[in-house]
Amino acid sequence: MSQPTRRPWRRAARIALPLAGGALVGLSLPPIGSWPLGIIGAGAVVAALEHRSWRGRLGAGVLAGLGQFSIGLAWAIQFNKAGYVALVIVETLMIAIAAVLVPPRGPLRIPAAAAALTLAEWFRDSWPFGGLPLGSAALGQVGGPLQFTARLGGPLLVVFAMVLAGGAVAELARAAFNRARPVPAATWSLIAVAALAGAGSVAAPASLTHGRNATVSFALVQGGGKRGLTALQVPPSQVFDAAVRETAKVAGHPAVILWPEDVVATGTVPFPRSPQRAVISAIARSRHATMIVGVTEDVGATRFRNEVVAISPTGAIEASFEKVHRVPFGEYVPDRSFFEHFANLSAVPRDAIPGHGSGMISTGQGRYAILVSYEVFFADRGRSGVRAGGSIILVPTNTSSYKNDQAPSQEIAASRLQALEEDRYVLQCAPTGYSAVVNPSGVVLEKTALARPAVIETTVPHLSGTTPYADAGELPTLIACLTLLTLAWILGRREPGEEEEHDADGGERVGLTPPSKRARRRLQTSPSR
Repeated sequence: MSQPTRRPWRRAARIALPLAGGALVGLSLPPIGSWPLGIIGAGAVVAALEHRSWRGRLGAGVLAGLGQFSIGLAWAIQFNKAGYVALVIVETLMIAIAAVLVPPRGPLRIPAAAAALTLAEWFRDSWPFGGLPLGSAALGQVGGPLQFTARLGGPLLVVFAMVLAGGAVAELARAAFNRARPVPAATWSLIAVAALAGAGSVAAPASLTHGRNATVSFALVQGGGKRGLTALQVPPSQVFDAAVRETAKVAGHPAVILWPEDVVATGTVPFPRSPQRAVISAIARSRHATMIVGVTEDVGATRFRNEVVAISPTGAIEASFEKVHRVPFGEYVPDRSFFEHFANLSAVPRDAIPGHGSGMISTGQGRYAILVSYEVFFADRGRSGVRAGGSIILVPTNTSSYKNDQAPSQEIAASRLQALEEDRYVLQCAPTGYSAVVNPSGVVLEKTALARPAVIETTVPHLSGTTPYADAGELPTLIACLTLLTLAWILGRREPGEEEEHDADGGERVGLTPPSKRARRRLQTSPSR
């Protein structure tokens, strides 16, 4: 029997559904930041994978990835258009592979889709070049009810809950439209999502550290200045002078003055012997405050250090931390000899030396978990500093080279996730914005404007205690995802006599409903004609 001709509109719909779903996930990210779009988009992607062959799921995954990352990573266009295209393609391939791993049918198809896309998120957090968490779907759920699942399983569990909720909503909506009974997994998925969000909302074990240093007063200094690629040509001395000028405007008597990342650039002079150190030490003594400042220091002709240094109220160096997660093609060039054939690498003449510490620094004013700029996107860095004893998270950063607010807005969302994951106050300080104060519930209490000089003065408590995520990390989420995927494929194996049809792309498409036992019996006993 010949295959029926597929209507053109149906083929177009099968292409548009995953592409639109991915685009909605991308639009859920800051600066738009509307969390319901992420759930709706995830539901569209999960629905687009149903009853498709592996080739059909691969194609749907490609379309979903293109929709998400062409929007979520648009900030990269200003640096290198070809690099933006390559970046989107690489990230898209991870979603495509995850789509292939989703079984086309079965009672656990929706949870399996959530598991596969969560594993893809975990992989892109690690590869290539140490991972690229920007553009993560988890950032789009900040401010929504699913954000609290971060306390249980970090950003991976946020992604899992978003896809699980989206798939369940899509299934329930389709059943209502067709006046049919929804699959039980859809109802159970929503119950599971509600349970995870509810458990996360009450998983806040942090308590005030009692004693003389129960709270600490801060001044976050934002010098202001140019943004975009032109900011790269601003002399380091101007950035330093702007920080000194704004520090002089601090009205109160803060115990700690926080400066942004790499505001102090000493060139080939070691920081302890630099003139900038003498100025900072003088400020610390005059203010009777601990100064925590971002320092860059050249090491030979090809390397440099990116550090955060604490200066005590006496002017002495108390502690330092060297940035662990470097920005690929921003702070170092992986495989430089290869990539120099394809791009001008003169903007990155030296490679940052990677650090190896936990991120916790100890000062006379307390212990702080330090996340230097890009590190705020990596949940394991906040967990490392807090487990080492950090009672407040500090994020000295520099996002001046971004022309618009997409990357800075995503960074604020990442700081909010860190606050939720670790149940700590997060203080973010940037030379041209955003600088912000975030409470343990992920609420932004204060935030500066971009490019303008500003000082935030605030007092926050030292907190102790750990969340389930801080205790266990991502391993339980990863094990659960692998288990769900395995069970989904076992339970979704093809039954004898199941019909097949073909996708619009020519791939085999699994039938929607296999013949019942009674129908198969009639087929077997009816006489041939």
